[in-house]
Amino acid sequence: MGRLVWKIAEIHVADYRGVYPYLPTPLSAEGTVKVDVLERLCTDLMQAGMHGFAVLGSTGEFAYLNSEQRNNVVKYTVDIVAKRVPVIAGVASTSTRDAVDQARRYQALGADAILAVLESYFPLNEAQVESYFRAIADAIDLPIVIYTNPQFQKTDLTIDVISRLAEHPRIKYVKDASNNTGRLLSIINRCPTLGIFAASSHIPAAVVLMGGWGWMAGPACILPRTSVELYNLCNAKRWDEAVELQRRLWRVNEAFAKFNLAACIKRGLSLQGYDVGNPVTPQSPLPAAESRVIAAILEEFGELNVAA
Repeated sequence: MGRLVWKIAEIHVADYRGVYPYLPTPLSAEGTVKVDVLERLCTDLMQAGMHGFAVLGSTGEFAYLNSEQRNNVVKYTVDIVAKRVPVIAGVASTSTRDAVDQARRYQALGADAILAVLESYFPLNEAQVESYFRAIADAIDLPIVIYTNPQFQKTDLTIDVISRLAEHPRIKYVKDASNNTGRLLSIINRCPTLGIFAASSHIPAAVVLMGGWGWMAGPACILPRTSVELYNLCNAKRWDEAVELQRRLWRVNEAFAKFNLAACIKRGLSLQGYDVGNPVTPQSPLPAAESRVIAAILEEFGELNVAA
C-alpha cells in the first residue's frame, strides 16, 4: 500500500494486519483469572488462524475489572502467546496519569502494543483529548492504536485530532467504530500512514476494500474460522465471495447490538466448551431465548462444536 514500515520494540508496523479477536476475561466465582481456560482458548484461536489478540476491550469487560485483574490478564496472555502473535493491551481511563501508568505496566508485562481509549465524565475540548493520547504515546516505546467511537464515547476524537496524532512516531493505527464510511475515508485520506482497523460494528469487508488493514472484534472469538475466511477473501480481492459472506455475518452484529456484548461472547464460548464463567455483575448471563439465538448463529456457520 506504499506505507512506511516503522520498527518499534522489535515489532514491525506492517505485521499488524488481519483479525484480532478481543479476548474475554475468563473468571472464577471468586474473581480470579482462569489461566487454563485462557490458555486453551488462545491456543485454539491461534490454530484457527487469528493474527493477534487484543485484551482488556469491551469484550474483556475492562470496565468491570480491578487493577490486579487487568494486570493478570495482560501477563497471562503474553506468557501464553509467547510472541507467536502480537498481544495488544487496552488502556482506558478518565485520568491521563492513570492511563500512562497502565500503559507503562503493560509494556513491562510484555505487551506488544497498546490500544488507547479515552473515558470521560466531564466534557473535554480537542486540546485535552489530544493531550491524553500524546501522553500515553510519549510514555512508552510501543506502537499505539487509538480508538474512536462517537456513538459510545462521550468525548471522541475529531478527524483534526486524529490527523495531528498521526504525526506521532508511535501512534500507528486507528480503530474506528463510527459506522460512518465518509468519516473513515476522511481518516484514510488525511492520515495515509495510519493502519486502519474496523470494529465489529463496521462491515469489515467494506473497510478492507477502502484500504483498511483488518478488524478487532469480539465476535471473532466465537467465529474464528469464519472471520479468517472473510479476511482471506478480502486479502485475495475475491470481493464477490467476501460480500456474500459479509452479508451472512451481519446478523451476528445485529444480535450483538441487541444483547449484552460480554454475555454474548461468554455464552457462545460456553456453548463451544470453554468454561469462561459468567459476565461480571451487575451484568447477567444471557437468558434462554437469547442463548438460543447465539447457538443458532454458531450452528449456521459450523462453529458450534469446535473446541478440542
